[in-house]
Amino acid sequence: DLRIICPFIKTGPIERLLGHRPGKGEIKVITRFNLADCADGVSDVAALRKLLDAGATVRGVRNLHAKLYLFGKSRAIITSCNLTDAALGRNHELGLIVDDEETVTRCLKYFERLWERAKTDLRPKRVAEWEEQVRACQVGGGRPNAVRDLGDFGTDVDLVPAPPSQAPDALAQPPQAFVKFMGKADFLVPPSTPVLVEIERSGCHREACYPRRRRPRSVRDGATIFMGRLTDERDIRVFGRATAKAHHPEKDNAPEAEIKRRSWRKEWSRYIRVRHAEFLDGAIGDGISLNELMKALNADSFASTKRNKESGKGNTNPRLSYRQHPAVELSDEGRRWLSRRLNEAFEKHGKVPQDRLEALDGPDP
Repeated sequence: DLRIICPFIKTGPIERLLGHRPGKGEIKVITRFNLADCADGVSDVAALRKLLDAGATVRGVRNLHAKLYLFGKSRAIITSCNLTDAALGRNHELGLIVDDEETVTRCLKYFERLWERAKTDLRPKRVAEWEEQVRACQVGGGRPNAVRDLGDFGTDVDLVPAPPSQAPDALAQPPQAFVKFMGKADFLVPPSTPVLVEIERSGCHREACYPRRRRPRSVRDGATIFMGRLTDERDIRVFGRATAKAHHPEKDNAPEAEIKRRSWRKEWSRYIRVRHAEFLDGAIGDGISLNELMKALNADSFASTKRNKESGKGNTNPRLSYRQHPAVELSDEGRRWLSRRLNEAFEKHGKVPQDRLEALDGPDP
């Protein structure tokens, strides 16, 4: 038998776990049914479907934070680790494997008490409804008010509510970071251009646009997208950032209504949808200079030039690495440098209020 208590569950880790099961014993899972977690990308409704398809019984508990994995009556893992790629591959986690009978029995009793209080089994029909709700929210840009309104369907077991500002741990370190370029050599803007004007023009509060012939297949779920604008001072100024949703080739394309509204979208019709967007409340010139980043870090600025530097082969000049490209992937050093400088700019200039972002036009349904 397999028993799991885990707040955040992603599809990939669940598939790997189920693929290594040696027997056909009972599976019971206690997790969260807060759809905001799924809209934020730290949990997957599809992972719940995988569990049901494997014959598991799944129940939800509000504000769950415990992580416990029980294998029959002989072994337990008590850990800080969720069933997510971030927890299993990138985050610093701590756990221990327990084999002694007394401790495993106490863990089993804890599980059974929580299981009884959770009460209601998840059904496939409910999973299908949740998938539609989450997808609709993500297509709409995952705006904060809409995410909060998705609902928490877990059972309240009289725990103290978590603070509303608590951030999921899977977002602590992104798997990738990119600077997405806006504008072209023949369409530069002065540094005095208001950031809000660029947001309204480009729609970058809900998606980053890529050329029609170059699908952004390399961008993964959870990547940080830094928004950069080409300026007439021959620089790129980073004025905001957001969290990416991986490109879906059938769904993430500009609809006809959007192309009619913004004709340039015909050639820039591929989308990376974003959520948690935040922007400087000022002018483009208040943003962070990419020239300064390259001057500070040189070959360590970008992922490609850093790899070439370490291998001793290829271009190591960051200024040559992003020409004719719609975006450039940052190195870890580049991401940290840019995040630190952008946070300082947010402290100085503030952020565009979320209600102003939410009032801007959204994608055509």
